[in-house]
Amino acid sequence: MGGSIRCRGAQADRTQLNVLVTGATGFVGRHVVAALLSRGHSAVAVVRSRDRARALPWCDRVEFVECDLHAEPQRLFEPSGLPSVLVHLAWPGLPNYKNFFHVAENLPADIRFLEAAVKAGVSQLLVAGTCLEYGLQSGPLDEDMETRPTTSYGLAKDTLRKSLQTLQHSIPFTLQWLRLFYIYGEGQKAGSLLAQLDKMIDSGRTSFDMSRGDQLRDYMGIDEVAATIVRLVENPGCNGVINCASGRPISVRELVENRCAERGAKITLNRGVFAIPDYEPLAFWGVPAKLSKLTADFSRSDPVAR
Repeated sequence: MGGSIRCRGAQADRTQLNVLVTGATGFVGRHVVAALLSRGHSAVAVVRSRDRARALPWCDRVEFVECDLHAEPQRLFEPSGLPSVLVHLAWPGLPNYKNFFHVAENLPADIRFLEAAVKAGVSQLLVAGTCLEYGLQSGPLDEDMETRPTTSYGLAKDTLRKSLQTLQHSIPFTLQWLRLFYIYGEGQKAGSLLAQLDKMIDSGRTSFDMSRGDQLRDYMGIDEVAATIVRLVENPGCNGVINCASGRPISVRELVENRCAERGAKITLNRGVFAIPDYEPLAFWGVPAKLSKLTADFSRSDPVAR
């Protein structure tokens, strides 16, 4: 299982890296690019259209490659300009987690893309995974646990990880498989929980429809997620499966109540209007063992962090 690999000698590497980022204009990607630039690295943003990036503050500070990475991966991996690291965040078709499209189309296309990267000579891959790889297992989820995905999305991601680990047997490369849990912050999808709540508050609504809110989840702010990804980029010794999680479970009800308090909003919560998704257990959260070690080592070794 991928989680058995430990972080070895993690310490902040301030050498400038050239990082290729797919999904660069997405919710996570736009913050990762900004965090890379703030740490002195250079970024190449892979986008389907540069128009979407024009409003982003880092638009004029990065190199853009406009292409369909699944259709023409060879454009990204010229021998004369290989990136130091590939951060792969792109994945079409979300948030429809049950659609078989993830297995039938995204999975084989991603395998071809990432195999092309490794064969071209890219030696470090950081790939976004998902907590849905764990399936319906409840409670604390650690990096060594067996995966039991129940959705097409979780199955596709889990199979991609296993495929890349198999590829490592014939072509040595570093794989950092980052299992993302629940992320919130600027730029999140309009349909996400806190984005909908903020919209209701901003529009002056006095009530908000939600689930019962008893379920426990693991939330992390987008700035912390982006900073974590950059630390991993700088520390290839921290590899294998890595839970990108806070390790602190919180009920959805408490999360919503906290946001209302932060906003000074007096809004009635209509609990129980929506059911909990059937692909999620009632209570689960990540055990971020590797990130905890990496953060401790990072704080001790990097004067910028102190």
